Amino acid sequence: MKLIDLLVMANASLWHNKLRTFLTVLAIFIGATTLSLTNGIGSGIKSYINSQVSNLGNPYSLTITANKKSAQKFGVGSSNGLTVYNPNQRKIIGSFGSNSVALTNQDINKIKSIKNIQSVEPVYNILPNYIQHANSQKYSFLLAQSFGNLKLDLVRGHNVNNQINQSQVTLPINDIADLNLGNSTQAIGQKVQIGISNSLGQQTIFTATIVGIQQSTLIGSTQIYVNNYLSNQLQNYQQEGLPSYAKNVYKSLVAIFPSNLSSKQLNQLISVLNHDGYKAQTIQNRVQTVFTVINSATDVLDFFAIITLVAASFGIINTLLMSVQERTREIGLMKALGLSRSKIFTLFSIEAVMIGFWGSFLGILFANLIGSIINKIVSNGFLKSFPGLNLFTFPIQSSVVIIVVIIVIAFLAGTLPAKRAANKDAIEALRYE
Repeated sequence: MKLIDLLVMANASLWHNKLRTFLTVLAIFIGATTLSLTNGIGSGIKSYINSQVSNLGNPYSLTITANKKSAQKFGVGSSNGLTVYNPNQRKIIGSFGSNSVALTNQDINKIKSIKNIQSVEPVYNILPNYIQHANSQKYSFLLAQSFGNLKLDLVRGHNVNNQINQSQVTLPINDIADLNLGNSTQAIGQKVQIGISNSLGQQTIFTATIVGIQQSTLIGSTQIYVNNYLSNQLQNYQQEGLPSYAKNVYKSLVAIFPSNLSSKQLNQLISVLNHDGYKAQTIQNRVQTVFTVINSATDVLDFFAIITLVAASFGIINTLLMSVQERTREIGLMKALGLSRSKIFTLFSIEAVMIGFWGSFLGILFANLIGSIINKIVSNGFLKSFPGLNLFTFPIQSSVVIIVVIIVIAFLAGTLPAKRAANKDAIEALRYE
């Protein structure tokens, strides 16, 4: 008997008792749907974050701080509170719960000399008072520097230019109405005023031109980006009145590396920086932390889906055991006609695999249908402001993996009934009433 004959026979046997088979397939279907939906929402969010990663900063940049070796060298992070003063030690920047070694212009020059570093810029702690346009109200805001050739997701205009001596900003699209700028097209080219105070308590105003309007995103959508010329002006004014030792100290730096750098070369660059006393992180490293949280959440949901599948596997065992019991004489007849034990084992294994296949296949199709409906509802609802975000995505690779995993579970569940059928004695089976 050929494999195709076993497939036809297995399919016919399965649907001999339609209700029992339907209920078993339904249990697999529920597990597959749940598993597919949980993986779908994880894939959807991660795909969106990857597409919007530029809103966190230049993807070809490294955020650099002093590493643990530097911290230990200069007595930072001591659990004893005080450390012995060393006149040559570096300054310490403290924040609640943590301390770090301050970086200086000397560090900038040192890092610039390292191979595959194109440029290095300090991360300023700029604290502006407000932003205003014409007669609009004054608003507090978050200011972000633009490093390298940063490319934000823009609705209109272009990104700020770091190569010119003119003050430029890009605004989030949600800020247009508050600042009375009209629409996104009308806002391009208009001026905004940024108020900032120095260490003496004096306030001045800097004027900047709006060159781009940022699309709303789940990450980095509330910051106003400024070019290097404006950020340097704001930083210099903010530091007026400070003693020289308090100026030009930074908690972190941003280094730009070539976009064609291979993963191996990038890892080597990070190793060199680490050896020189620095800790370097790419944007992807930072995003990976978010992915870890998403993966943890989906893993918990997947766990419940797996429990459903395990419970469904007992349904497969029960269905096939009952099938073996009901078809005892049929098994005896097949053996009497020369069907081997391996063929009988294969026959019942195929039945188990078919239950797993139909349950998983239909479950994934249903999950795709539900996911597409939800995507349409939320894209016109609370996610309307975030174009391009699909809450559920179902990569073909993930769907194939789910089907394969469920088929394996079904096969393992069908092993016991299949073995029992294969081991039946032909004479005893034919005598069975």
